Amino acid sequence: MSRQERIVLLDGFTLNPGDLDWSGFEALGTLEVYDRTSSDKIVERIGDAAIVVTNKTPIDTKVLDACPNIRYIGVLATGYNVVDVAAASARGIVVTNIPTYGTTAVAQYVFALLLELCHHVGEHGRAVKAGRWANSEDFCFWDYPLIELAGKTMGIIGLGRIGRCTARIASALGMRVLAFDAYEDPGAKAEGIVYVPLDDLLRNSDVISLHCPLTDQTKGMVNRQSISRMKDGVLIINTSRGPLIVEKDLAEALDSGKVGGVAVDVVATEPPAADNLLVASENCIVTPHIAWAPRESRKRLMDIAVDNLAVFLQGKEVKNAVHP
Repeated sequence: MSRQERIVLLDGFTLNPGDLDWSGFEALGTLEVYDRTSSDKIVERIGDAAIVVTNKTPIDTKVLDACPNIRYIGVLATGYNVVDVAAASARGIVVTNIPTYGTTAVAQYVFALLLELCHHVGEHGRAVKAGRWANSEDFCFWDYPLIELAGKTMGIIGLGRIGRCTARIASALGMRVLAFDAYEDPGAKAEGIVYVPLDDLLRNSDVISLHCPLTDQTKGMVNRQSISRMKDGVLIINTSRGPLIVEKDLAEALDSGKVGGVAVDVVATEPPAADNLLVASENCIVTPHIAWAPRESRKRLMDIAVDNLAVFLQGKEVKNAVHP
């Protein structure tokens, strides 16, 4: 393919709101960047382009049929369910993703959420700004139970790269780490991580952090039945995929006190509906899907995405190709 191949980037704003640049892609062809693309504009904007780059804008069979020149789809994320990969593969279209860019950023964010549940730093800071400390009769005050993590057990469901990094941080904080994963890595055992059946993890964990992909088997895995097997007062963290949780069941468990606290960076439908039960719960911290988003992480993502496309255009073995 020629250097001047037309490259259409359908939704670049979340990756690059202005603090990065597109020069890597610009060096590979004629680049058109759109901040966002609504569903009724996808086909029009792709047109006769051979190269399409997307983050969350869906590329389904109808789009593929209407844009027969597409030869490459680059997904600016780890998850690639926005693309009908089977339909793309049947048409000889290469699809790539970015599997490893956010490992340290997401693991770090797990503990931003967990420590907020343990200390409610934000709420206490706002109380001080409101004058409550200055007007206090005592030298200190707190509005929530304060939790020390050392000696407690963290259960990690899904011990891939992010889960493994999360486990290391938990260990550094003095926590015991249990893990459930279909594949048991002997190296993880050498780091003191103990693999257990899922039921054992649910029963024995003070904190449960979700790090598994969304599949037919994992969808809704945190539900009324699984919650009933957890410790009373368990803390649950989700930085993976929103649909891993049955939100109605978890909200009920929060309201009843069975679950002591929840912090999630993802919900089942994003952005959330106005009546989302987790957003409405006082015992749930919800943040807007930003665990992946430090500038360093986004720059890493950008570099990998450019490299994926460059290798494809050079006719070499494709990097990070995904298959149905």
